Amino acid sequence: MTINLLSDTVTQPTNGMLEAMFNAKVGDDVFCADPTVNNLQEKIATLFGKEAALFFPSGTMANQAAIKLHTQSGDQMICDKWAHVYNFEGGGAAVNSGVTSALIDGDRGMFTAEQVQQLINPDDIHYVNSRLVCVENTTNKGGGACWDLDELKKIKQVCVENKLAFHMDGARLFNALVAKNEQPKEYGELFDTISICFSKGLGCPVGSVLLGSKEAIKKALRIRKLFGGGMRQIGYLAAAAIYALDNHIERLAVDHKNATRIAAVLKASSYIKKVEPAETNIVIFYTNDAIDDVDFVNKLKSKGVLITGMGQGKLRMVFHLDITNQMVDVLENVLSALEL
Repeated sequence: MTINLLSDTVTQPTNGMLEAMFNAKVGDDVFCADPTVNNLQEKIATLFGKEAALFFPSGTMANQAAIKLHTQSGDQMICDKWAHVYNFEGGGAAVNSGVTSALIDGDRGMFTAEQVQQLINPDDIHYVNSRLVCVENTTNKGGGACWDLDELKKIKQVCVENKLAFHMDGARLFNALVAKNEQPKEYGELFDTISICFSKGLGCPVGSVLLGSKEAIKKALRIRKLFGGGMRQIGYLAAAAIYALDNHIERLAVDHKNATRIAAVLKASSYIKKVEPAETNIVIFYTNDAIDDVDFVNKLKSKGVLITGMGQGKLRMVFHLDITNQMVDVLENVLSALEL
């Protein structure tokens, strides 16, 4: 038995999802003629109370399109130092949009409205123009941490007062919605654009969407083409996303429960120095200083458990729909009996 906790991107489509994909009605999406894609875009835009949505092959492309949509070359993006758009998208903000990044030293990938205010540049020719604030919910490097909705509202007010666009990298936003019992439209009201990933916690093989106004999505369509994201009969993938929206949201609570359970096991282990709060499906932890984190990863691998080393002693487990109750039982036993 292999227990793959590398990411929630490693999932396989369920039988129900495969059936939905097989039966999808498709067309050429470059001509906006794929009925299943159109259905998905309308469905999720309505869910979040936004005017429109656009399907992308990846969350990175959706985020990068949003950055380009809201900025011009030479502008500044404000985000956390741990943000996915800054750390894990190949320097795309700089390469694709010519944007510099002002980094906030936040708490587990989250920051305050006051911290945003402090980084907004004055209207002076010596300074880069501050144009965009990006937040990530849940935070990947922050261990699946969920933003406080009230703080997001305060940041929105700062953005309005300073004419800044507000984008959410919502790759795992549904995890936050389930964990905090919040509604999609609460986020749709706050953000100019939101990206949603279907290939993480929702268990799809491919795909993300970008949500926004009709005008924004019209511009995003041109940007997607520029980035090489025009696709043809992608209704097969959109069908998987529709199935996930209908069947895989509430079950995210199971992943959260499993993460909490294993976080408790790690906290009780003598070889662990620190475990970050496990709010959703990600567990971030650190081994004792005397233990080499690479050796620790390999030790677990030899026992059939795959986890991610994030550097500097930081380790990650991500729970998802392919992790069964039996696997969690085995994992607990492996961790409890581990000798280092």
